[in-house]
Amino acid sequence: MSVTVLEVSPRDGLQNEPEILSTDAKLRLIQGALDAGFRRIEVTSFVHPKRVPQMADAEAVCRQLPQRGDVSYSGLVLNRRGYDRALATGRLQEVSMVVPASDTFGGRNQGQTIADAVAVGSEILRAAARDGLRATATVAVAFGCPFQGEVAAADVLDVAARLADAGAVEIALADTIGVGVPSQVLDLFGTLRQQLPGMPLRAHFHNTRNTGIANAFAALQVGVETLDASIGGIGGCPFAPQATGNIATEDLIYMLGRMGVAHDGELDAVLATGRWLATALNKPLPSMVGRAGAFPQ
Repeated sequence: MSVTVLEVSPRDGLQNEPEILSTDAKLRLIQGALDAGFRRIEVTSFVHPKRVPQMADAEAVCRQLPQRGDVSYSGLVLNRRGYDRALATGRLQEVSMVVPASDTFGGRNQGQTIADAVAVGSEILRAAARDGLRATATVAVAFGCPFQGEVAAADVLDVAARLADAGAVEIALADTIGVGVPSQVLDLFGTLRQQLPGMPLRAHFHNTRNTGIANAFAALQVGVETLDASIGGIGGCPFAPQATGNIATEDLIYMLGRMGVAHDGELDAVLATGRWLATALNKPLPSMVGRAGAFPQ
């Protein structure tokens, strides 16, 4: 068994951090991910700088990315303007776009209903195919919404199917606020696998209620090919009270390694970057393995 780890700390990890990192510090974080062996890295998002100040230097980060043939850099876009900015950098191999499975969340987070977001997303997917970029699609709040509560599986699967029809090369389900449990993961991804048998699947879990690693394990059981993770476990949704972050890259690859699952990333290198990141952000990070260390020592 093998799984790809998509490192998301430079974007989803940093987006809500109050300590604004310099462009150079972000590039150091990206270099740390490269040095650890990650080959898919989410480097930034092209959103309004007043809404997400941490991502105000998206173009500057992209201009200085180390260009190498074995790495795929991705940027998050929420609308056509964001897509055009990402494309103009000429430095990315992927764009990722997000469609919520909840109208309420879409209105608060993106100013869009589900239908609006699907329409915009479909336009971006078509443009990316024309422009030679890989375009992935994430269904947000797939396991629960901070405003409406439970999200119907049928709504999640419908959004995923529509994005697949529009040309997404990969579909991700995101536990945006960290409320999901393994049984949901098994059911949703299991059904999605049957519904879209040839589609590469990715899982994005937050660890707000300490279920993130268990959910990652469940995703492996239904053949999810790619798992998102963030060095140090930083990250979180602004609408998730007391959010603790994404699943930590250290914690995930420790589990994968001990299970004998082939994966991206070398643990000691990730731990070293996590220690540097804690200093850069001036705070302890959520990663459990970051605190306890590897085993055997």
